[in-house]
Amino acid sequence: MAKINDFNFAGLKAIVRVDFNVPLNEKGEITDDTRIRGAVPTLKKILADGGTLIIMSHMGKPKGKINHKLSLSQITSAVAAALGTTVQFAQDSADAKSQADALKPGEVLLLENLRFHPEEEGKPVGIEKDDPNYDAAKKEMKARQTEFAKTLASYADVYVNDAFGTAHRRHASTAVIADFFDDNHKMLGYLMEKEVTAIDNVMKNAQHPFTAIIGGSKVSSKLSVIKNLLDKVDNLIIGGGMGYTFIKAQGGHIGDSLHLLPATASPTTPTVRLLTSTTFPTVGRVWMPAKHRLRTGRRSSSTPRPSCGTVL
Repeated sequence: MAKINDFNFAGLKAIVRVDFNVPLNEKGEITDDTRIRGAVPTLKKILADGGTLIIMSHMGKPKGKINHKLSLSQITSAVAAALGTTVQFAQDSADAKSQADALKPGEVLLLENLRFHPEEEGKPVGIEKDDPNYDAAKKEMKARQTEFAKTLASYADVYVNDAFGTAHRRHASTAVIADFFDDNHKMLGYLMEKEVTAIDNVMKNAQHPFTAIIGGSKVSSKLSVIKNLLDKVDNLIIGGGMGYTFIKAQGGHIGDSLHLLPATASPTTPTVRLLTSTTFPTVGRVWMPAKHRLRTGRRSSSTPRPSCGTVL
């Protein structure tokens, strides 16, 4: 893989995956532009070299459908201000070939929200996991995801990943697209390099006692991370919705709290066996939420989810 600082983008088109999932108010105005500012060094490096810039990102969770409240068109002016240059906008990330081809060195194109296409995340839409046809639908979607990634790759000569917050997911724009570029034409952006270096330094040179905190809701995407941390940390604190999956797997009562165990889960279910194995001790090294805030009634779709638990 190439190093961005050593690469010369002159005369080349670069497609950059950033994380511009910035918070917006009811008027569609950015309330915190930290993520945009974080990507600026990478984007300006490409332009300063004489390259052409194509920016892609997601915003929110539109679940494969167009949602104008989550359109990246709302942040075009903010990106332009941050870069100090005009930013063009492509209304469909999967149909921007002509716009990309027409770009000249120094010009910038921002693609519409990648997640307006279900192929970005690669998850079957409109079918549940317990449906007998789910596996076939998943296989078909993965093929479509590859084609979507191939389309994105066709816009540019170089691929740069600077979206640390989504880098752990095998999405079309964060992982699959890299398969369409050789090692000399794909690289990490400055922000990604910084984060990877920081994590590597902490993991290899940590001072003890060393405590790690991990949260979120999706246990499936973090089990390997947890297992990797256990032989490196002295204490591991598991919070957020993820904690409830562990508690339920261990026989605890969680009411209607968020968890990701199958409805038919039993002690012999592979996920339960893994979560209750000696790999995940419950005393001394791994800490779960101990006190919880409870509420009655259903949460409306417009009401923020309350904190899932607090480790005290």
